[in-house]
Amino acid sequence: MIWRLFARRYLFSRNSRSVINIISGVSVVAVAVPVAAMIILLSVFNGFESLVRQLCSAYDADITVSPATGTAFETAALDDMAIAGAEGVGAVSFVLEQGALLEYKGNQATATIRGVDGNYAAVMPVEETVQNGRFRVQLGEDVNEVILGQGLAYALGVHSFVVDDVTVYALKRSTFSTLLPMDGYTAASFPISGTFTIDAETDRNNAITSLRAAQKLFNYPDKATALLVRTDDGADATKVKRGIERIAGDGFKVQTRDERNATLYRIMRYEKWGIFLISLMVLVIASFSIVGSLVMLIIDKREDICTLRAMGADTRLVRRIFTAEGMMICGIGGAAGLAAGIALCLIQQRFGLITIPAESFLTDEYPVRLCGTDIAAVGISFILTAWCISAATVAAMIPRERK
Repeated sequence: MIWRLFARRYLFSRNSRSVINIISGVSVVAVAVPVAAMIILLSVFNGFESLVRQLCSAYDADITVSPATGTAFETAALDDMAIAGAEGVGAVSFVLEQGALLEYKGNQATATIRGVDGNYAAVMPVEETVQNGRFRVQLGEDVNEVILGQGLAYALGVHSFVVDDVTVYALKRSTFSTLLPMDGYTAASFPISGTFTIDAETDRNNAITSLRAAQKLFNYPDKATALLVRTDDGADATKVKRGIERIAGDGFKVQTRDERNATLYRIMRYEKWGIFLISLMVLVIASFSIVGSLVMLIIDKREDICTLRAMGADTRLVRRIFTAEGMMICGIGGAAGLAAGIALCLIQQRFGLITIPAESFLTDEYPVRLCGTDIAAVGISFILTAWCISAATVAAMIPRERK
């Protein structure tokens, strides 16, 4: 196209070394910076989302089967063997959860006790989260142990696992007497086998013991509050969920991890695209820097415009030349910004140069994850913004010829 040749000539001419080129260079930088910032910000949000999902997977199963009504169900009422053999299912585990009061050397704290069976470690990667000690909830046939969240252990003042047991008090599901309040509780003492760490909230509010001990403590013989399911690698959780629903029947509710944490993930998506829109506004404002470059270029090339019109070029062709000029300026800046943003994200992924100044956080470096859809969204938004600003500026500076 002839208008592209003219635009390229105006931008890259060796004889063109004026203030217009300096302004054009500034425009390139002004466009590149917000484009790179958008890529980096969106990648950081992706990294934090991946981190949150990873944390959730350490204490929340791929699929959870719970009673449709009530809090507990008879384990015999759910065919766990059939579910374990369903397509896409890797392992299953019964759990029983309920709130309780924990006491250790005069220190007290409330927490949720999760009783787990022998298959729990095959369903949840709990062993990877153990900070001190070991993951063991049962020793032989008679001794039940407890593993505490690290924040809960700190609240109770637990510094050693071999000195004293932790006492757990569970409220009886019967009439509570104010005259004899201790008769309204069931108490049991457990040796501490270790501590685990996932995130601050989970660590502070949870402890794990054996399913047998929890059933006795909470007076729920042969009952559970949920069946946790781990899907096979690569399996579609939604498809596996439908298969489990057919086996479980109407008396049970089957939810994937995403469904159980739908509100959290939705808020994170809203935050991400809110940041995208704010960054896009900055990009739009920065892109107005090309207005000055185009205005000065059009003024400088007035004689060329008259020559082109004398040679038969219409207004449409002249406008295309300078619109292409603006798009080239923006294109160089946008390409530089995309390259810089992607390069910085890859460097952070590989080397983790930028750290988080918080000792209590679970990772020492900012998590970053590049996503192709984000790069495409930034690129498309940038192209539309550059074209609109360039076309509007050229249309205002080069009016149609009067007939």
